[in-house]
Amino acid sequence: MESDLVIHEGGCHCGKVKWRVKAKRSVVAWSCNCSDCSMRGNTHFIVPSTHFELLEDSRDFITTYTFGTHTAKHTFCKVCGITSFYTPRSNPDGVAVTYKCVKPGTLEHVEIRCYDGQNWEKSHDVTNIASY
Repeated sequence: MESDLVIHEGGCHCGKVKWRVKAKRSVVAWSCNCSDCSMRGNTHFIVPSTHFELLEDSRDFITTYTFGTHTAKHTFCKVCGITSFYTPRSNPDGVAVTYKCVKPGTLEHVEIRCYDGQNWEKSHDVTNIASY
């Protein structure tokens, strides 16, 4: 429900990448063990791309890495290297927001679920992640 949503703000470590996202105060975040997420320690929640907004000149400081199917677009800050958000393969019409990159004060609860990215297709079906 749209009325349950609040504005969360966040970004990267150095502050060059800043964004605003509309999501619930309580979110389900996914801890993935794919080759990329496991190395970065990324745990993220997913929102529709229409609920995500890059601020100021953030786009100037973003670069993208992709591999495999090239569906996921792993964006990160060119200056500090932090991936504060990216386009996930599971939800290519959405944005995966690294929950630890959200400024304190608006997220009240984060439920962390596991996503078996090493067995991507099976996990995609079992977790129903696309519904998030």
